[in-house]
Amino acid sequence: MSSTQEGEHPLERAGAAPESLPGMETEAQASKSSLTNLSTEIEFSENLHEIKSWEDKSTANWHQMLRVSESQAFKARVLKAQAWEIQASEAHRRASQTRHTSVLEMDATQALKQKPLPEKVQVTEKEKCEILFTRPCWSNKIEYILTQVGYSMKISSLWHFFILWLHNGGCSFLIIYILMLFLVGVPLLFLEMAAGQRIRQSSIGVWKVISAWIGGVGYTSFMVCFITGLYLNVINVWTLFYLSQSFQFPVPWEKCPLLENSSDFDPECARTTPSLYFWYRLTLKASDRIEDGGSPVFSLNLFLLVSWCLIGAFMINGLKSTGKIMLVLVPAPYFIILCFLFRSLLLEGAAFGFQHLMLVKISAMYNINVWCQAGNQVLFALGLGLGPVVSLSSHMYPSTNCLSDALIVALVNLFTMLLVTSFSFCVLGFWATVITHRCSEKNAETLVKLVAMGKLPLEAQPPPNLTANPTSVFNSWLNSLPQPIKHMVFGYVTECNLEKQFLKVKEGPSFAFVAFIETMSFIPGSVFWSILFFLLLLILGLISMIGIMQGILIPFQNTFSSFRKSTKLLTVVVFGFMFLCDLFFTRPSGIYYIRLLSEYWIVLPIIITIILENMAVGWAYGARRFLEDLAIVWGSPASAIIRWLWCFLCPIVLVALFVITLIHLSLKSITYVAWDSSSSKEVLRQYPSWALLVMIALFLIVILPIPTYFVYCLAHRISFTSTSQGKPIISFKSLPLIQPKPSKEVHKEETL
Repeated sequence: MSSTQEGEHPLERAGAAPESLPGMETEAQASKSSLTNLSTEIEFSENLHEIKSWEDKSTANWHQMLRVSESQAFKARVLKAQAWEIQASEAHRRASQTRHTSVLEMDATQALKQKPLPEKVQVTEKEKCEILFTRPCWSNKIEYILTQVGYSMKISSLWHFFILWLHNGGCSFLIIYILMLFLVGVPLLFLEMAAGQRIRQSSIGVWKVISAWIGGVGYTSFMVCFITGLYLNVINVWTLFYLSQSFQFPVPWEKCPLLENSSDFDPECARTTPSLYFWYRLTLKASDRIEDGGSPVFSLNLFLLVSWCLIGAFMINGLKSTGKIMLVLVPAPYFIILCFLFRSLLLEGAAFGFQHLMLVKISAMYNINVWCQAGNQVLFALGLGLGPVVSLSSHMYPSTNCLSDALIVALVNLFTMLLVTSFSFCVLGFWATVITHRCSEKNAETLVKLVAMGKLPLEAQPPPNLTANPTSVFNSWLNSLPQPIKHMVFGYVTECNLEKQFLKVKEGPSFAFVAFIETMSFIPGSVFWSILFFLLLLILGLISMIGIMQGILIPFQNTFSSFRKSTKLLTVVVFGFMFLCDLFFTRPSGIYYIRLLSEYWIVLPIIITIILENMAVGWAYGARRFLEDLAIVWGSPASAIIRWLWCFLCPIVLVALFVITLIHLSLKSITYVAWDSSSSKEVLRQYPSWALLVMIALFLIVILPIPTYFVYCLAHRISFTSTSQGKPIISFKSLPLIQPKPSKEVHKEETL
């Protein structure tokens, strides 16, 4: 942070975090032997003067000086690293030198002895392990794009998009979402990608470089990413549990279990549906209230360990192997989704679901709450504000045009949500149809019994042929009854309305683990489709968790250089610690805490983080200047529309989202859906006051680094804007040691 006071390049002092290259001693020995030739020594001395003169140039001609090739940048960094070697080996070389030196050699040696190295290239012991660090880069762009896409394919975002479409105007919501995506989502995604890729730092270090005042944003996003990773991985635990139970016929959520030593069903299950009973009582072993504690559920703990081991196995060998795994895991869900889409179109009731999919409500276009929810969904779907986007892009080559990358990731994410939403509407149309048919059949059986008991007249006898289309036949018969008899019948039957049944779908995990799995049990070949469905959920959960964990591990390695020497140990330690923390969410009341975090807590920290990120680039550093820096590397200028969006539209929309969301949360009753074991029903309960205090305290903890950095910069009189105006956001440390064809030996050491 002190560099901004001195007017140096932003990245040279407060820039890249300390990083080391494995095998540096070998390179040092090679450079030491090469320096024995005095001609090389003279070239090095000249290069040192060139580096010094470059740094002392006025800010007017920095554009010209930046037009150096990648190979020249590589030489400059190596020369800087070799400076300390010259001083250490000077005496040794003079003592061992046996040949006569020419006049030119003596002049060069005398110059090196008398004139100290410029301050810019004098290297301390601490920096010896930093200079020659080769930052690992993605093997190819496809692996990088697939990793970004996989990170954005979070299960919670996919089912939340479906719920918003269903209850917020149908295709009208889609129009609003697309507008918010391209006017706000893509520019902000490009901002995070460009910041990480250009500065080549993780989510913690990058914002310190751009503006010291906003340096605390990196720590906030890191903590929010950590908490998000904890409760999102619990979804993988539930998926693994259901997947393990799917290899039996019939599936256990299709029928109620029998009591021990009896032919009767469990009475708690008989009062509700088998799928709901299996979810709350056999999977979660849910308590009736959040206040009820209990130890972690053993069956879930086993699958929690399996889940973390799977993620660790995919990431233990570093960035290169992770990219290869993503080549397989990311395309796989699309084949499964297409299978479900084709199968769902052949189901009864699919046309009814498709009608709701194409529904358009013009009134939703004028509803500010719909716009707010669409904007928040854009931020969540793209994974903005959490840090993984910045961390993943920091390992991409700086010359890559990340604007096109942001467009690709956003479009693929939108396409994925449209695919999932399409088959979800068809499947739930079938689900509502089957439930309504069963309701009509149950009403018919009830009326037959009442007529036989003499409580109803013979005219109330329902038609016997209800097998073809029970709902249609029963409703037609009911409407044809005389008015007095109809009133009598209504007192004994329940309403079977297809429209209302379809709209009963609720948000949250129960959407996938209750309504969807109940639908799978209705489809012929339920075992196969259940296994396929949970494989889809598992793959989506794992690839999104890989992205989230990269957003946790990369900042650790960038901030603490000692962690880079033992990356595998760091991965094991972090995963083990997160496993222990996750035990809190596998308790009987754990799902209520997950809902508190995912539905009420996380939205505000994310919006605040994105607002400050936008402020750092758009105002503190300067959007025009930032885009000019990118244009130098790309070779072509970025669109001026991006600067306008960063400076004006995005800040206004983000502040509006924050204000509306804050008002909505303050006026809304903070409730959760709980299981009532006495009635075997879901009941709506209000969170206790202590739970709200915990949520507020957690919010203040993750936000604390932001005002802390503000106060620090204010106390030390550090300028809000970068003091190196007119100079590029570049330094030797921020540049990778890029060669046209990196050697295999270097690749072996580039683990992450």
